[in-house]
Amino acid sequence: MADQILVLTVIGDDRPGLVELLSTAISAHQGNWLESSMSRLAGKFAGILKVSVPTAQAEALQQALAGLTLLKVTVESSPESVEAPKGRLRLSLVGHDRIGIVREVSQVLARHGVNVEELATHTSSAPMSAEILFHAQVSLLAAPELDVRSLTGELERLSNDLMVDISLDEKLAS
Repeated sequence: MADQILVLTVIGDDRPGLVELLSTAISAHQGNWLESSMSRLAGKFAGILKVSVPTAQAEALQQALAGLTLLKVTVESSPESVEAPKGRLRLSLVGHDRIGIVREVSQVLARHGVNVEELATHTSSAPMSAEILFHAQVSLLAAPELDVRSLTGELERLSNDLMVDISLDEKLAS
């Protein structure tokens, strides 16, 4: 019988042992932990992970995860599908923090049909002025026919409006 792919989102009050609790439940149902991204935010442990589990064990695993008292776990089935090759892009953004930066950048990306694969953000104090700076590192997927020059131009115009520095590095599809 084939394996089923599950995507889990988890959140709970941060404390030692949460990853062990989650991994024990997965292993007990012959699940294989494939990919994950987890972090501590505002006193909470939050994460997303991809698990492969034998189809015969999928329901039992979901019940076990629902029974965890220290974590709220949401489970979605995800059929693994082969996508058309996509180019990879990397966007770096640094600027004075203000409401709407992520929204405005994501609108530009959506207009160009660019998919956000991974987004990591944080704030910091500027070295000289102690103003709050917003930092974003974004991994993007785009169709091979994407007009990178047009996307870059629109992001540069946006960066003038937002007073941020944006760099876009094109990577070859792998």
